[in-house]
Amino acid sequence: MSSVAFILIAILTVAAALAAATLQKLMHAALSFAVALVGVAGFFFMLGAEFVGLVLVFVYIGAVAVLIVFTILLTRREVGKVRGINWGGVLVAVAVFVGLIWTILETPSVALAAPQISALTVRRIGEALMTNYVWPLQCIGLLLTAALLGALVLVMEQRR
Repeated sequence: MSSVAFILIAILTVAAALAAATLQKLMHAALSFAVALVGVAGFFFMLGAEFVGLVLVFVYIGAVAVLIVFTILLTRREVGKVRGINWGGVLVAVAVFVGLIWTILETPSVALAAPQISALTVRRIGEALMTNYVWPLQCIGLLLTAALLGALVLVMEQRR
């Protein structure tokens, strides 16, 4: 069952990523990108990394992908406008893919036993975020809010 689920999620993720890179309509490409992120979150859930999977769902799909869709809608461009294929982007994507495959194949495997570490729980992550990292967390929230307000101001000025 696990291998069947892996194959299905892999097909979904690769198909959505290819659709995001090749679809002509920008809105469809952004939504395909969100589906690809759902597939990656599914991989994390299968690996037992529920926290990382939930962070991916909430932060990337719930915030970043929605922000991309809102940015497309707020720029007042033709949403249905057909755009050409970006051959430079395709070339860069193929080069990165070939580089990753080459690196994976040329890296010697290391047969070392992993050191034992204590289990990382959501409670420990929450305590770390709310004690040691509360200042950077609040600064990032303030920075993102300022960026959203700045984008809205720019859009409102363009409409005048």
